[in-house]
Amino acid sequence: MIKSFADTTVLVTGASRGIGAAIAQRFASVGMKVVIHYLNSHESANETARACLNYGAQVLTVTADVRSREQLLRMKEKMEKHGMIPDIVVNNAGVAHYGMLQDVSEQEWERVMDVNLKGMFLCTQLFMDSMVRQKYGRIINVSSVWGLSGASCEVVYSTAKGGVNAFTKALAKELAPSGVTVNAVAPGVVETSMNANLNSAEKEALQNDIPAGRFAHPDEIASLVYFIALPESGYITGQIISPNGGWHT
Repeated sequence: MIKSFADTTVLVTGASRGIGAAIAQRFASVGMKVVIHYLNSHESANETARACLNYGAQVLTVTADVRSREQLLRMKEKMEKHGMIPDIVVNNAGVAHYGMLQDVSEQEWERVMDVNLKGMFLCTQLFMDSMVRQKYGRIINVSSVWGLSGASCEVVYSTAKGGVNAFTKALAKELAPSGVTVNAVAPGVVETSMNANLNSAEKEALQNDIPAGRFAHPDEIASLVYFIALPESGYITGQIISPNGGWHT
């Protein structure tokens, strides 16, 4: 059942800043109901919520550790009380890791895998049933170009995002008969706080290596996510779409 925008609810995990915040605002701009998820960044989440409210959208902020089924169940209960069960789930919450593999501890490995993979799995599993019942839904996973090509000194992160891509392709086949699409967006370098570890020389070197000559803006990624979520994008599923300025093709 395809709903009007005003009756459509989207959940964006990790929406307090960066790409997630831009995605939440993009959906709010067309009047969709927006659930803004965050973990610790309460004030940043409120800033995103205020930006969404400025569009006249109905907004709910929720907090949970995506690694915890118990916390996510409480989050889901709050959403249900507000009548905001998502027709679109954007699994954006994620963490990066930079460093040589030989220096990675088991705890660091588990943290990156749990947030990027387990979190996506739990959020998807908790909300996909309602999509299947109504024979309509969109699941969009935010991956990375490194999940496609791999990156030196980002082996753990590349592995996690490679898992996101495999999950996306497999689940797309599982849910296609139910009218639910599953896709991933795998950006190149985006102007966000996740790249704050780069110094000016490293940023310049990266930009020189990208044919477009610049990093992506979060709004550009949000526009692609929005397009994939549209009702008319129902024949697009199981795809890993990488907006990277021609960097990796």
